[in-house]
Amino acid sequence: MRLNCNDSIPDRDDHVVEKGSEEYDPENPGECIDSNEPTTPGDMTERGCTYAGCRGVVGGPVKDVLHVTHGPTGCAYYSWGYRPHLASDTSQHMDNVFVSNLQENQIIMGGEDRLLETILEAHEEFPDAEGIFVYNTCSPALIGDDGFDVAKRAEEEIDDDVPVTFFPCAGFSGVSQSKGHHVGNNVIFDELIDPAETPEREEMTINIVGEYNIKGDLEVIRPPLEELGLDINVTFTGDGDLESIRQMPKASLNVVHCARSAGYITDMIEDAYGTPSIEVSFWGTRHMSKAIEKVADFFDIEERGQEVIESELDAIDDRLQYYRDRLEGNRVFIYQGGPRCWHWPPMLEEDLGMDVVAVGSTFGHADDHRKIFERVGEDTLVVDNPNGPELEEILADYDIDLFISGNKEKFLAYKRGISFVNGHSYDSGPYAGFRGLLGFAEDMDKAVNNPVWDLVGEEAEPFGGDGSPDVLDHVGDASGVAD
Repeated sequence: MRLNCNDSIPDRDDHVVEKGSEEYDPENPGECIDSNEPTTPGDMTERGCTYAGCRGVVGGPVKDVLHVTHGPTGCAYYSWGYRPHLASDTSQHMDNVFVSNLQENQIIMGGEDRLLETILEAHEEFPDAEGIFVYNTCSPALIGDDGFDVAKRAEEEIDDDVPVTFFPCAGFSGVSQSKGHHVGNNVIFDELIDPAETPEREEMTINIVGEYNIKGDLEVIRPPLEELGLDINVTFTGDGDLESIRQMPKASLNVVHCARSAGYITDMIEDAYGTPSIEVSFWGTRHMSKAIEKVADFFDIEERGQEVIESELDAIDDRLQYYRDRLEGNRVFIYQGGPRCWHWPPMLEEDLGMDVVAVGSTFGHADDHRKIFERVGEDTLVVDNPNGPELEEILADYDIDLFISGNKEKFLAYKRGISFVNGHSYDSGPYAGFRGLLGFAEDMDKAVNNPVWDLVGEEAEPFGGDGSPDVLDHVGDASGVAD
C-alpha cells in the first residue's frame, strides 16, 4: 500500500498493509507484510539497535550486577534510565552507569586496556555487586577489540568469584533491537546457567519470562499467580537477580509473557532440561484470565484458578466501567515494539470499547504480524518499522484521537493536537494485569479527556473583526499617523 510520503521510497509499500485490502492474505497474514528486514537506505527509521535490545531490554533489568558499556559515552547515556524497570529492593542498576568512554586515541590504538580499566574501577567502587555485564557497541566492534578476552582477564584480576560476562551486541550487527534480545538470551544461557549444576526441580514453582517490571508491573502480575499457590523463582529479567537466573531450570514451568524478546531462553531451557513453557499475555481481562487458566490447567488446579479470576474481575469491575464510559469510541493508533502490538488491540477494544484503527511495529517478525492481523478488525492499517513521515501521515489522515507510542514520538502527536500516552515506559503505571489495566485506562482518560484539547485549534478573531478592538485606528491615533 502506498502512503503519500513514500513516493520517493517505493520499497516501503510492502511494509504497509490494510487488513482486508488486496495486499492482505488471510491464509498467510504474517507473510503478506515485509518485516524483520534491513531498513531501506534513506528511510528515517525509528528503530533501536542491537545494543539497545541487549542492554536496554534483556540485560539492563538484572538488579545486582554492574552494567558496563564498551564504547562512547553517548551509547551509555542514551541507554541509561529510559526504561524504568524497577526492582523490589534496590535501584543500583538504574542509578549507575559505567562506560569505557572510548576516545579518538582508543579508536586508533585499540580500546581493550581502557575496557579492562573500566571494569576493575567499577568493581572497586561497587565490590558487593554479584556480577558485571559488559555490552559491546559499534566502535569497538569495528576496530576489533576482543571483549571476551578482556572479560576473562578482568575475572582473573578481580579473583572474587564475580563473573564478568561479555555481550557481543554491536549496534550494527542486526536489523533492529530484536537481534539484541537474541544475543542477550544466548549469552545468559551459555555463560550463566551451568548444565553441570542442574538444580533439583521444584513442584509448583514457575519462572515468569519476558516481563521487565516497567513501573511496577510485577506488583500486579505476581499476586494472582501467588494466589494460585505458586512460588515464583525468578522473573526474566525484571526484578531478576543473578543467582535466581542461574536457578531457572529448577522451575516446573516457564510462563512466557514477551515471547519476542525472551522465547529464545525458554526454548534453550526446554531443550537442555525438559522444562515446558506456555505463552501468555498479561494485558487486559480476557488474556489475563486466559493466562491464569493456562497456568492453573498445567498444575491441575482449575477450580482455584476460576476463583482467583472471579475475585480479580470483581475488584476492578466498577472502575473499569467508569473508564469504558469515558473512552468508548475513541480511535487509537498503537505504535510499539512487537508483542504489545498484538497484546493491546483486544484489550482496548473489548475492555474499553476503543477502536484501534492503526498499528505499527518497530521490530516485529512474521509471527508478530500474523498475531496482529488476527486480533485487529477489518480495515485496520498495519505498518512494519514505520518512519517519521509515515507516522505523521497516519496521524493526519486516520482521524486519530489517541496515539500510544514511545516518548520520542510524543511531540508528533502534540503538534497535531492529538492526545498521547507513553506506552513504552508508561506515563504512570503499572499497566499490566487486572489492576494495572485501571492505571492504563486512567492515563488514557487523562490524555483523551484533558480540557486542554478544547483550546487547541482556536483561531484568533480577524484583525478588526467583530468583538475585537479596532487596533489599527487605536495605533493610528496614538502615533499621530494620519489616515
